[in-house]
Amino acid sequence: MAKSGTVTIKDVAREAEVSVATVSRALNGHENVAEAVRKHVLETAQRLRYQPHAAARMLSSRRTHTIGVVLPDLYGEFFSELIRGIDGVARARRQHLLLSSYHGNQEQQGEALRAMRGRVDGLLLLSPYSEGGDFLADNLPGSLPVVLVNSSLSGLPYPVLNIDNYGGANAMLQHLVGAGHRRIAFIGGPADNFDAHERLRGYREALARLCPDVAPWEEAGDFDEASGYEAGRRLLAAAERPDAVFAANDMMALGCLYAFNEAGISVPNDIALAGFDDIPLARFVHPKLTTMRVSIAELGGLAMEKLLESVATDERSTVSVRTLTPELVVRESSDPRLAGRNSPR
Repeated sequence: MAKSGTVTIKDVAREAEVSVATVSRALNGHENVAEAVRKHVLETAQRLRYQPHAAARMLSSRRTHTIGVVLPDLYGEFFSELIRGIDGVARARRQHLLLSSYHGNQEQQGEALRAMRGRVDGLLLLSPYSEGGDFLADNLPGSLPVVLVNSSLSGLPYPVLNIDNYGGANAMLQHLVGAGHRRIAFIGGPADNFDAHERLRGYREALARLCPDVAPWEEAGDFDEASGYEAGRRLLAAAERPDAVFAANDMMALGCLYAFNEAGISVPNDIALAGFDDIPLARFVHPKLTTMRVSIAELGGLAMEKLLESVATDERSTVSVRTLTPELVVRESSDPRLAGRNSPR
């Protein structure tokens, strides 16, 4: 077999035992290819590290003026805000976006990344997995500028923009303990998620430091409203209820709030409640939600600007990690003194 740098479409066809026309249709997403055949061709092309000649010529001779954005999901206010920030910079720079989601499935993430080859000038990727650097190294096109967002993956030669999730969780625990709460329950996120892992670590270490005689109280969650609702119901069924609940993101906090309201529990008079992210809805529920403000749109915009710098110079950015510090925003859900204020802050 030819070396990886000289693999041709004929090599892929020969290895996959199909025609060149079938390989071309499979790689270009035509519908008249059986799914099993398409999968076999794509796996063969990936194994051989095949780079379509047309894509290579496009990258070397002219730009597509299109940026690929690959996210774990498109649902929810966090991703809407992130895309808003990315799109604002893209429109200002007359760039188009090619958007794809992999629904938290790592294999689909690989498919999405491979589908971007030859179509975009650069890639902006949010990969929340705690591990998986080798997987990304095998699926990210080496010829394209890439910027990672909210990723812990070390050893990859790309710039990263992160949120200080650990520090934010510490700050929230200091607020809740300072308000007199001790039995503070935590609703966590997915076990393999970097943000969730860092927020849990911040909760545990801050609780151990601030309330050394109090055991952690942790409930499982999945970063969505439904898991926050179920966690809220479990908390209410406990023999002794918590003083406060800190959810690892606002969506779960809102689900928990619904469970509390449904049971006639007053927030914050019976149980204080806080989240993380400061999605737009957080300030328009009742009571308004205390949270750690992540400038989500700003995060997307900064990542896009960083990527376009690399695209403009036609080279990878210097490997770096930039961490944004979230801001504690205290609202009614943790401070009854703020009840009745009209400001949506």
